[in-house]
Amino acid sequence: MFNIIKAVIFGIVQGITEWLPISSTGHMILVEEFIQFTDISPRFWEMFLVVIQFASILAVVILFWPKIIPLGKRKNDGAWYIKNEIISLWLKVLVACLPAAVVGVLFDEVFERLFYNSVSVSIVLIFFGIAFIIIENRNKGRMPQINSLAEITYYTAMIIGIFQLIAAIFPGTSRSGATIIGALLIGVSRTVAAEFTFVLAIPVMAGASLLKLVKFGFSFTSTELAILAIGMITAFIVSIFAIRFLLGYIRKNDFKIFGYYRIGLGILVLGYFLVI
Repeated sequence: MFNIIKAVIFGIVQGITEWLPISSTGHMILVEEFIQFTDISPRFWEMFLVVIQFASILAVVILFWPKIIPLGKRKNDGAWYIKNEIISLWLKVLVACLPAAVVGVLFDEVFERLFYNSVSVSIVLIFFGIAFIIIENRNKGRMPQINSLAEITYYTAMIIGIFQLIAAIFPGTSRSGATIIGALLIGVSRTVAAEFTFVLAIPVMAGASLLKLVKFGFSFTSTELAILAIGMITAFIVSIFAIRFLLGYIRKNDFKIFGYYRIGLGILVLGYFLVI
């Protein structure tokens, strides 16, 4: 029962922090410090942290279904047709995925060994929190140049992909945070930056989850299966609300509040682990 409650807590944290640009890694480090599962292996825990993200991806697929499915049906004759603009969107997503995919496959274990620690995560949290504030102040009064997903070019997608690579190298960056910052820098509106980030997450996180699950295998104890299922269900439900909240919030507000939050969290994490 306690493991189920803990799975719910981790699902809530995952569902919120995966989509808000505040770093799921930084929060998971803190939560893991105080809440740990019993009777599970370190190998399962490593898999759980990645595969639970797949539930968050399902939330994106459901909420963005009309924008990401390239098949349409005409109202006049009921015939199916291909939506070329959505095919184009997925090609741009593929371009944006290339930098992190190539570098991540080659050096993932190296980056994890070098940077997956509380000090590195704290510094990155603070740095990108400051970056959000500086960029939003810089953009104040400026009109964005890209105001729809269709206006994103392959060049724009590649730049956003390079920023996603930064998140792949440095835990604590926040994948959504890095890509949103990259998008804002090159003139993408806040709403479109968030939407492209959500769509970009689908192949990235689905691929990572599948790879981790295959490496772990499909042999679970009843406890492990219950923990994974509850965590994923919780993460899915919470992700629905988190995505809707963010899209509604940024229509009227900027990202600076998340920058201040990141700075505070980074100081908290750094202070906690330097004291203990």
